[in-house]
Order: sequence, then C-alpha cells, then structure tokens
Amino acid sequence: MITGSLTIHRLLQAMCKLQASDLHIKVGIPPTFRINGLLKAAQADPISEEEADHLFDAILNEDQKQRYIKNRHLDMSWHLPEGDRFRINLFSSGSHTHAAIRRVNAIIPSYDQLHLPEIYSKLVTQTTEGLILVVGTTGSGKSTTLAAMVDQVNSTRSTNIVTIEDPVEYQFFPKVSIISQREIGIDVDDFRTALRSVVREDPDVIFIGEMRDHETVLAAIQAAETGHLVFATLHTADVMQSFGRMLEFFPQQERDFIRSSLSACLKAVLAQKLLPALESSGAGIVPVTEILINNTTVREKIREGYDEDLPSIIGTSSAEGMRSFNMSLAELVTDEKIAMALALDHSPNREALASILKGVQVKQQGLVSRLRG
Repeated sequence: MITGSLTIHRLLQAMCKLQASDLHIKVGIPPTFRINGLLKAAQADPISEEEADHLFDAILNEDQKQRYIKNRHLDMSWHLPEGDRFRINLFSSGSHTHAAIRRVNAIIPSYDQLHLPEIYSKLVTQTTEGLILVVGTTGSGKSTTLAAMVDQVNSTRSTNIVTIEDPVEYQFFPKVSIISQREIGIDVDDFRTALRSVVREDPDVIFIGEMRDHETVLAAIQAAETGHLVFATLHTADVMQSFGRMLEFFPQQERDFIRSSLSACLKAVLAQKLLPALESSGAGIVPVTEILINNTTVREKIREGYDEDLPSIIGTSSAEGMRSFNMSLAELVTDEKIAMALALDHSPNREALASILKGVQVKQQGLVSRLRG
C-alpha cells in the first residue's frame, strides 16, 4: 500500500523494491507496475488529474517543461542517488499527463544474467567493423542486450566508443576503452545532427539508440562500410521484418544500392522478445531469440532480394550460431524455463514447434529407457 503524498521519487523507489520493469501513470487508476511481464496495480488511490499533471514537476528542468508543453510528449532519463536509472516517456491523453517509465538497472547485466546464447559474446569477440542489429518490439530488452555487448567491447578492447541515445539508459564507465554518451535533447538536438558529426569524433565503435528514418539507417550503413563497428536497434518483430523496415525508408530506385551495401557490411541481426519464466527456474523473464549471421549464402540472398529464403537458412544453420524463434522456444521448454503452452502461444508456427518438442520428448524417453535398461 502506497500511503501519504504521491511523489515521483517514492514511485521510482518502489519500482526498485518490487523489481518492476515498468511503471504506468494514468489518470483514474492507481500507479501500475509491470513485474515479470504482468501488470499489477499498486494498493493506492487512483491518480487524480491534478496529481498526474504535476507529478513530474520535481524532476523536469525548465527546458524539458517547455518542450513538453510545446510537443505534448517528452522522452527523458532520470536516476536515483542509489544509481538506478529510468527511461521516462511523458505524453498527453485526454488533456492530462500520462507516463510510461522503464527501469534500467544501474549495473549492466552479463550475458548469463540475461540468459542470452553464447553467439552474442562470440560476435563481439570476432567483429571489429560492420553493422550488428538488435531488433524487437517495445519492451523486448533490445537496449539491455546492446548494453551488454557494448560493455564487452569496453572491457576488452582499446577503442573509442561513441553512443547516440534518446535517452541515455545505461551509464558506461571507461574500462579498457574510452567512451562518450550523447543524449538527444541534452547534448545534441537530434539524431541527424549527432550522426553527421560522429565520424569527426574519431570513433572506433558507434552505438545508435534506434534507426528510425532514412538518415539514421544511411548513416549507420555508411559508418559500417568505412571501417567502424556499429551497433543499432530497430523496432521490428523479427529478422525478416528488419529488412523491409530499413528498405521502406528509401525510394524504390535506391533500394538495390541499399541491399548491396547491407549485404557487404551487415554482420548479424539478433531478434528477441521476452517471456515470463516458470517460477521454478528463478529466471523471472527470459529472451526468445532469432539469430541471422551474414555468411556467404545470406549475403547473396540479401543482395538479390530473396529475403523469403532467410528463415530456411536460419533453420538449417545452427552450427554457425543461427537459430529460429521455434528453436529458441524449444530449448527454453526443454530446459524447463518456460511452459509448453506459453511457447506454443508465442510460436510463429505452432505445428512446427509442436513437432520439434515431440521429437525432443521421444529422445528423452528413449534415454530414460536405456538408463533403466
């Protein structure tokens, strides 16, 4: 139960205590937390219009207030003295302020803590230039995954890392590398301006928070083509959609050129979504992953426009680290991290997944029989 005066500081502290990933502020309902993927309303009174409109006054500077008044939405970051960081999206709904707040842990988690396959670490180890994309829908853990990958570079290589983020979520501290983090709206006006100047900042590694338009996609490709290692996110559900999304930013007559450039500079596309884990696993949430590695065959398919062949390549190239969503779901079920019913609900092809799981069960039963024999 949240008693007494409702303040943003108390709510953010409650997020940390509850290990909530998100907090929603909406007029007419209590503050609502997302814990292990599920929404849970706080034991508190519904938020009034007056409370919602002034809840964030304590953490907004004058420039942010004016931007919110002008645009009726605002993206920003905030952190508590203890170090926990938050990504905050304010927006107007029904003429009053609503908000969606994402909690980002102060400590960048490891691949093991994120339950990511080993290929993520191998990619970073083996790649010094080119484009690595992490794609997924909102709340799929893209930013956290990329933070782990960038921090691996930071911990193992003497490089100059420049990040361009809206807003900054994880704070990196120089280890073996040196690093500069530029936040849109604070350090630079927009992505376009930041990307125009980034190559003059002598970077070895560039992290682009999101490829969201023609300029950001083109800048990422050009930087990757000129010898930089570029990490970026894209708001798409899977590998296939990522190519369509990038191409749609360009007129038809430029798409063959973009395909050719992508086929040459792309290193991998890593798609993911998060699912609630079984309580017995102790994991909380786990990622389901789809992984495309740009080998010779993939390079040709991208260049020639045969994107529809990529799922088949992914499904038959596990030895190279590739995997489909169904392969990932089957592994999670086999490892008893998620329920079979949940896996089937989130499968892109239920029948194919059921067939994979049936094969796994038959193998396991055969092993048990041999052991008993």
